[in-house]
Amino acid sequence: MTPSAAALPPGHRVVVSALAESPPEALDSATSIAIEPMAAPDRASIGPRDVIVAVRAAAVGWVDLLMTSGQYQHQPALPYTPGLESAGVVAWKGPEAGDAVGLGDRVIVDGLLVGPRSLGDHQRWGGFASYVVAPAEALHPIPAALSFDQAAGLLGAYETAYHALVARGRVQPGEVVLVHGASGATGLAAVEVAKLAGARVLATGRSEAKLAVVKDHGADHVILVGDGAGGVRRFRDDVKALTGGRGVDVVYDPVGGAVSLESLRCVRFGARFLVVGWASTPYVARGLGLRGAPNANAIPTNLVMMKGLDVLGCPAVISTLFDPALRPPRLAAVLRWAAEGAIRPHVSHGFPLADFRAALRARWSGDVVGGCVVRP
Repeated sequence: MTPSAAALPPGHRVVVSALAESPPEALDSATSIAIEPMAAPDRASIGPRDVIVAVRAAAVGWVDLLMTSGQYQHQPALPYTPGLESAGVVAWKGPEAGDAVGLGDRVIVDGLLVGPRSLGDHQRWGGFASYVVAPAEALHPIPAALSFDQAAGLLGAYETAYHALVARGRVQPGEVVLVHGASGATGLAAVEVAKLAGARVLATGRSEAKLAVVKDHGADHVILVGDGAGGVRRFRDDVKALTGGRGVDVVYDPVGGAVSLESLRCVRFGARFLVVGWASTPYVARGLGLRGAPNANAIPTNLVMMKGLDVLGCPAVISTLFDPALRPPRLAAVLRWAAEGAIRPHVSHGFPLADFRAALRARWSGDVVGGCVVRP
């Protein structure tokens, strides 16, 4: 006999009630984002296939920062609870939820089906909360080797890396892949996915300490790209030296800006340039939910043409909406790799839910290596 939802204790959740002008302001404003008490979900108000998950960890992602200020391409209706991905324990099951998961099971909540980036009835159940309500099909058992912290951000990071490198980049064994932002969540995942594809990986970053973690996760070579003054140095010389003057076959770029420009001089003729993000220039959209791109990145088309480059946009979530067939193989691969221990998600920071502001600041300031979580 399953316990009633009413028997579950109350908890807390974070609520975004208004958009701020920029991520730093969103973090500091007591009126736009705050923590509040949360009653346990009412069993009578949720569907028969729904499952209540007691959240143990929720990933703190770059998208959470962009979304709170209206800079993300998809904006949930206000007010909303942030937290695109979460992991926890099954606390209650509806009568038609099936037997795929049982009470007490450790589960990953699928962020494409539940939470602020989803499009259906479960959009309001963001992970920055004590409880999430999810349809049974949105839950995946956590591989035994992973902690709640590791599981919380597994799908977003590794599915992005898979989509970019495998589905779009078609990385082949023996190729050389240049991974930028390698100490970030998707960057560190990309290092591991590229190695699983048989590639040789050159990974970049701005901190020797962070790059030591990247090296531990399989990068063949690491390259400092900062010049000490916040700029980007001429790292093409490092890349050419490491490739015998040939250049790389694939660039994985979640950074943008000056890093993108220098990367165009690090490639062989006919290389693939994978555009995964623009973390170095987050104010591309105007914010506050307004459209337009006054700070959009630009790359010189003369170099694209003369080097015969394939420049490929790699939005994993949007691509899946247009072609749902893309997702099953990548989801299966990520879960299989995690179960086999072939990938090792790294989480450098964890905070109690009450310290969600500190968690968001850690992600915004670049202190995080790999993942960051809040723990209700």
